[in-house]
Order: sequence, then C-alpha cells, then structure tokens
Amino acid sequence: MPYNYDDQNIFARILRGEIPNKTVLETEHTLAFEDINPQAPVHVLVIPKGPYVTYDHFATEATDAEIVDYIRTIGKVCEMLGVRPGEGGGGYRTISNAGESGVQEVPHLHVHVLGGRPLGRMLQRRD
Repeated sequence: MPYNYDDQNIFARILRGEIPNKTVLETEHTLAFEDINPQAPVHVLVIPKGPYVTYDHFATEATDAEIVDYIRTIGKVCEMLGVRPGEGGGGYRTISNAGESGVQEVPHLHVHVLGGRPLGRMLQRRD
C-alpha cells in the first residue's frame, strides 16, 4: 500500500490534543483550525480525523460518512469565514498538496482554505 500513515505527524498530534490549535469548527469526522503561518487574511486548514495521507487516499478509502462530513465542513468553514462569493465575500481558494512534487509538508490530508484578499494566479507556467 503506497500510503504509510505517520501517526507522529503534527496533525495527528493536534487531533490527539498533544498540540494546541485555534479551532474554527469541529465535527464528528473533521477538524478545521487556523494556520499558524497564514498566507492570506483567511487561512484555515481542514483535516479529516482519520489517518489519510492525501486527497486521493481519502477519496478511495474513507467511508461515505467521512467524505460527506469533510466536504460539508469545508463548505461551512467558507460560510463562517465570510469568503463565499456572492454573499459579501470575494471568493476563496482551496489547496491540497500531495506528495513530493505537490510540495506536501505534512503527511496527513489537509485542505487550505485561503481568502480575504485577491490571491493572484495559482501557478506560473514553466516550459
């Protein structure tokens, strides 16, 4: 199996209560909290409570209940933070990095929700 979950990663330790966080929203299967090094006025990390390394790992192995809870929590976080377009927010970006080429720093699935200012282009083309 290509997904070797490291239960000592920082997010696993946050989930166990070993490291404090600024919780934005917690549900049965999901935790959303403020990023400690924000890259935008709004920068929240949303993680599943299960031991999933990447988005594709989660998508193929999580239960239906975990998947629904995770996706709906991301939506609720966007609403709570006032970044949803058309409702006073200017929009947001969600990012999930996977693996070395994706520059994933923590081997636990996490989605960054960024907003609160224009974010510019996501990638610059390199030939």
